[in-house]
Amino acid sequence: MLERRARSSTRLGGKVTRVVSEARQDLAYRPRLPRPGRLRRTVPLIAVSLVTVLTADVFVLGELTSGSRNPDVVASLSERRAGNRYVAAVRQARDGAATTPAQQGPAAQTVTQQPVAPLGRLIRPHLFVVANRPLPPEVVEKVRKTKGVAAAEVTGAADVSVDGKRVPTMGVDPSTFRSYTPKVTASSDGLWRNIAAGDMAVSFELGNDGGVQLGSQVQSGGRRLRIGAYATVGMGSIAAIVSKGTAAALGIPEGNALVVSAPKVDSRKLRLSLLKILPKGSQVATINPVVVTPKGRTVWPQTAFMSADQLKVVLTAAVSKLGRPYVWGAEGPDTFDCSGLVQWAYAQAGVRMPRVTYQQWVTGPQVPLSQAQPGDLLFWRNDPTNPGYISHVAIYWGDGKMLHAPRTGDVVKIADVYTKNLAGVVRVSPQISARVR
Repeated sequence: MLERRARSSTRLGGKVTRVVSEARQDLAYRPRLPRPGRLRRTVPLIAVSLVTVLTADVFVLGELTSGSRNPDVVASLSERRAGNRYVAAVRQARDGAATTPAQQGPAAQTVTQQPVAPLGRLIRPHLFVVANRPLPPEVVEKVRKTKGVAAAEVTGAADVSVDGKRVPTMGVDPSTFRSYTPKVTASSDGLWRNIAAGDMAVSFELGNDGGVQLGSQVQSGGRRLRIGAYATVGMGSIAAIVSKGTAAALGIPEGNALVVSAPKVDSRKLRLSLLKILPKGSQVATINPVVVTPKGRTVWPQTAFMSADQLKVVLTAAVSKLGRPYVWGAEGPDTFDCSGLVQWAYAQAGVRMPRVTYQQWVTGPQVPLSQAQPGDLLFWRNDPTNPGYISHVAIYWGDGKMLHAPRTGDVVKIADVYTKNLAGVVRVSPQISARVR
């Protein structure tokens, strides 16, 4: 239920004045602002620092928030759909070739494709652990024996430079890790065979919005890697996955990360328990977070939301960037991706906004699209490799319009709101957004 409340604002002139001076609506029957001690149950926890490791191109993941064609292998099928599925780029070996190069260029190595086990049962991940060095086997065993932990998969994790982009990447065992990914991704045998053969799989967002084409080759750590699939794994901001062998060649630490499944225990409490077990400096992020809604009728006070002056600053800042190019991973001030534009514009009003779309999704309560106000955030689930993943965000401008940074090759623009795959509308609460990690 919504009730209108008049608010005053100074006259600014032009479009911005009109949209921010409209009546503001407060929420009723929505979760109240959590008390500080309870907030961590309601938002994803994202770790924060980056530590250089091995080479200038690779960084251990602390923040979970950035050629030539091989004559023996033809990359075809840039996109093929079966229903709503994106299938991995096809490998067609010429002249009966039995192996495929995983890297090309001066440091090229030929990797024999390893068999990949068929998909077993799906395992839902809940926590993602990352450390600045390999986790000792005894620590991994303690984690697995912790009450409530059903399964834990050892991986490597680091930020890797890919064609100049800083891309959070995991090194995995394709046969076992596939069970922890969304069903569409887990079910694609071709995808996991390509990874086992030395390819890199990138998130649908990095591929579709960031312009990294399926079947193309990218430069990373002095090597060329083929983009063998689109696969959003939905773990932190992980944007790419490779096999453990390829990860080692790229300088990604082996075994410095864990994906933990614990479906019957409170994730916040388990996170605190794991931090006591893990080496100092380890970080634990909550994935697949559950928002806890208190029972009963609750109301968000007007003070929980942004003031008219703050909204004016956000909209003025955002509209000042019209025409600036979209660049995946860019945070401004001259280039942006969709969530980077949101973060930058809100920062101009003194509002601390988390970096990526799925974090921004939990920065306030949801409102119906019909009751959206200028400055609210619109979210979409456009990713066919992970249909539940929040993959795009825009700032509501008013009158059925939105301001956003769409994708590579496009620019920051005002456009009509479209409802296909619309996940919802969020009214930002500065108190909530400042605590999302």
